[in-house]
Amino acid sequence: MTAHTIQTSDSAPAPAAQAAPTAPAAGKRRGTRRKVLWGVQILLAAFLLIASGLPKLAGEANAVETFARIGWGQWFRYLTGVVEVAGAIGLVLPRLAGIAATGLIGLMAGAVVTQVLVLEPAWSAMPAAFAAVFAAIAWDRRPETRELLHSLKR
Repeated sequence: MTAHTIQTSDSAPAPAAQAAPTAPAAGKRRGTRRKVLWGVQILLAAFLLIASGLPKLAGEANAVETFARIGWGQWFRYLTGVVEVAGAIGLVLPRLAGIAATGLIGLMAGAVVTQVLVLEPAWSAMPAAFAAVFAAIAWDRRPETRELLHSLKR
């Protein structure tokens, strides 16, 4: 029998590498994932606030022209800017991060459709990627979102 042979006897102990992860190991992975997502949330919040939401609200020329091309009027630019700013704020508040990420998935879905149908289809990849990251944040923040929704029912 070589060192690489796996024993199939019922009495043979399972190798340590195949053992189920212990609770502390699983908790450490979750803690690392949460820290990484926090970093991503902060970066996305900064982008949504500084590079996307505020220029829409301030009437930056490119934003005005883009929303004129969309054809829904400038009220839609203001609405989109407000949603982006609110989403940016929500992303950095632990209690609201999951709900904000969920709402931002919807905003990004609308951005993908708008890019494909009205503006520039190649640019639809960016909001699609953002939506995927927001989905990961929303998934990770399920407990906080659940607690928030339960507190609103009370």
